[in-house]
Amino acid sequence: MFAKRLKQMRKKRKLTMQEVADSLGVAKSTYAGYESGYRQPTIESIQTISRILRTSADYLLGLTDYPEPPAELNHNAKEYLNVEQLHWDGVPLEKSDLDLIRSLLERMIRDRALANKDDSPSN
Repeated sequence: MFAKRLKQMRKKRKLTMQEVADSLGVAKSTYAGYESGYRQPTIESIQTISRILRTSADYLLGLTDYPEPPAELNHNAKEYLNVEQLHWDGVPLEKSDLDLIRSLLERMIRDRALANKDDSPSN
């Protein structure tokens, strides 16, 4: 899968093998070996290749099917839980599961806010 996706992304970015090889600092034959599956790049090379091709290493390695890396990571759990296809360790989460998780988190935040309000010194 790596070799296929590597070639696909290079062509999508309209780069030649020589251009990618030069940016990577390897011979064209070495890079061609990556695209043919004959050679395996190091982890560091995979990271560099993903930057050159403006994709994620996870996509190249087949760990995700999304070739475009996220523009910015969103760490807001409320927004993240609105994603339709979440899973927990490979087990898909149903809408009812996500609704329960959201409800529990909202309750936890409300309780924390009340506890903080009760702990604050009186004026």
